[in-house]
Amino acid sequence: MEKQLIVRYREYESAEQMEKVDSELVCKALEATNLSYAPYSKFNVGAAVRMSDGRIFTGANQENAAFPSGLCAERTALFYAHAHADGAYIESIAIAASQGGVQVKQPITPCGSCRQVMAEFCTSDNPVSVLLAGSAKSIKFDNALDLLPFTFDSF
Repeated sequence: MEKQLIVRYREYESAEQMEKVDSELVCKALEATNLSYAPYSKFNVGAAVRMSDGRIFTGANQENAAFPSGLCAERTALFYAHAHADGAYIESIAIAASQGGVQVKQPITPCGSCRQVMAEFCTSDNPVSVLLAGSAKSIKFDNALDLLPFTFDSF
């Protein structure tokens, strides 16, 4: 039996066209790129996570000379937010990147490990939205599972 997978998302010319709460989260992610430690790639990534109670937590990529020892901005922010959740749940995450202090034109997408971590926080009652920001366009997925439709327990 053949099946088809359809992924829906919205594309914006800029983050300013998004809803105010989403645009605010993108701004926090872009600010977080300044907290990145990326002496090897010179590619600064920031993430911002909004909780159900309105709090926002940020994270940035942290590189290390022993490359597997670094950590992506998305997981840094998600793990920090969850550790401080106090009963709140994760509603959305925004991801932005810069090089040389300038936001990249095209939105970047999370790596597979980060997608799996995002999926862990999704429930049927709580589909975590994902905002990918670039200076030329921004994208919104209503559910992180759209970025990783076949998680470990999806069948």
